Amino acid sequence: MKLTENFLLSEYQSKDGAATPLELVPNIKENAKNLQVLREYFDAPIIINSGYRSPSHNKSIGGAKYSQHLQGKASDIVVKGYTPYEVYEAIEYLISEGEMKQGGLSQYNTFVHYDVRGSRARW
Repeated sequence: MKLTENFLLSEYQSKDGAATPLELVPNIKENAKNLQVLREYFDAPIIINSGYRSPSHNKSIGGAKYSQHLQGKASDIVVKGYTPYEVYEAIEYLISEGEMKQGGLSQYNTFVHYDVRGSRARW
């Protein structure tokens, strides 16, 4: 299922192969819509390392108990050709400009977490 011009639902599937609950697809679409803005900003492909996580998969990898990934609102991403710092700063800028939705944002060594929870969260 195509979510945006460049993102497919399959890119958000839980890594343990569990089916994505249909009721979470609107959350995933919202995340993809925001990532589409980021993709166009950089004009570079975005790899989703982790999107939706089933409860069992989230637990097995030590994910947060109330992770936004469980609701299909989060993605851990890499933008080809850019550092996590550059991606983080770009998302902050796009949020401040009203181009991306306010949400959770965190920079790690090899990826950036972004979610569309609707309120500001940084860690």
